[in-house]
Amino acid sequence: MTTLTVSDRPASDLKVDALVLATVKADSGAALAPGHGLPKATGEHLTNALKALSAKGTPDEVIKLPAVPGVAAPLVVLTGLGAAPARGAWDHEVLRRAAGSATRALGGVAKVALALPGVDAAAVGAVSEGALYGAYAFAGHRSQPATTTPPSALTVLTGEARDKDVKAAVKRASALAQARAYARDLVNTAPNLLYPETFADSVRERAAKTDVKVSVLDKKALLKGGFGGIMGVGQGSANPPRIVTMTYAPSKARAHIAFVGKGITFDSGGLCIKPPASMLTMKSDMAGAAAVAAAVLAAAELQLPVAVTGYLCLAENMPGGNAQRPGDVVTMRGGKTVEIIDTDAEGRMVMADGLVLAGEKKPDAILDIATLTGAQQIALGNRVAAVMANDDDLRDLVRAAGNSTGDALWPMPLPADMRPNLDSQIADIAHKGDKFGGMLTAGIFLGEFIPQQDKGEARIPWAHLDIAGPSFNESGPWGYTHKGATGFGVATLVAVLERYATAG
Repeated sequence: MTTLTVSDRPASDLKVDALVLATVKADSGAALAPGHGLPKATGEHLTNALKALSAKGTPDEVIKLPAVPGVAAPLVVLTGLGAAPARGAWDHEVLRRAAGSATRALGGVAKVALALPGVDAAAVGAVSEGALYGAYAFAGHRSQPATTTPPSALTVLTGEARDKDVKAAVKRASALAQARAYARDLVNTAPNLLYPETFADSVRERAAKTDVKVSVLDKKALLKGGFGGIMGVGQGSANPPRIVTMTYAPSKARAHIAFVGKGITFDSGGLCIKPPASMLTMKSDMAGAAAVAAAVLAAAELQLPVAVTGYLCLAENMPGGNAQRPGDVVTMRGGKTVEIIDTDAEGRMVMADGLVLAGEKKPDAILDIATLTGAQQIALGNRVAAVMANDDDLRDLVRAAGNSTGDALWPMPLPADMRPNLDSQIADIAHKGDKFGGMLTAGIFLGEFIPQQDKGEARIPWAHLDIAGPSFNESGPWGYTHKGATGFGVATLVAVLERYATAG
């Protein structure tokens, strides 16, 4: 794991392997961002170099300049921020992305210092997060180690390095980056190596020396407990399902929040099998469970004063001889019966069992996160996730939390007049509607499994995050986002807990 420190030393004096500075988009091209503190002659040299290279200063533009006079580091890296804000401070996501673009481009460079604009604790935290996210690398399954490794040490420069809020922001950034890296590692792991049992083993091992307690329901326990949804999905696989419960319960907790994550470790589509090309990224169909596992561990690392219980609904959807069929009727946890329409709509079935289980503890709120529908990608693309909820205040809280971390979320409705699309002639509910509004009917289906609160008829506040698009990057890298697993949702879940920790 890359180490992170802060320093108030002048940027020109640091004996590191690379110094990262920021550029901005100007009328004449790129210009150095203010606040770098470099000698005048050094600034003029860099300005001339930017002009000679026709630099633009746009996001994701990274320029490397060796042997810059007046700088101890042998390499200066210029990362673009885009247009300067008309007023106020830099947007934190702009800082994250610029820092991540730079560190992602510095494979093979050991020690890196970053002197980006923004001196308050929040800005330093954003630069720290982006730098660490960009420095991520998956070890992979190669017979020989990678020849290029990410930076091993990062130093963020700020005149407020001794400030307690800055130190707290850096600690938080390190915890978030470590958690996000774990989620990315889980998603990037080959599906023949990560299946329900080994996923559960990984979580047990990771939580062993933390304040998180882990329990696992195996096939026998799931059958006994009436978890027909997850058992039906997993019955075609040689690797039986698991539900992993992660519990972090600090004393004097200010709230109890439940997270439920979809963990389909590989999705072939079952008997309604996917086209071969559509299976290439289906090891990522457990990204929701990975985000939940990582977020619970981060909450414990940060000692947040909020109780959180994470439920990882782990199964492999395969077309074996005992696989579930379209037309089957399944009895879920809690007794509701479901008619199976399409075995490739398996995620909502494992999630429904998990939501019922989560609701039995009567938490203050339930959040689920899942790579649930291709319709989400059609509606919002591959960089924005959807958030739906049965409670407007919770939906707005989740959206604000996500957007503050760089996880772009957009609210979507749960129209009551679409509920009849899930009517069944032979069961309590069908698990899929027609081809229109598939993201919404999937959310409506999940909402049917949220239990009532202790008092009154209202259901427990619940929000559903469909992260099918942004959970896995199939295209080229950008900002701090590498190709492959993104870790989307980890920071959102942690930020939600932080908001409950400071509420009231």
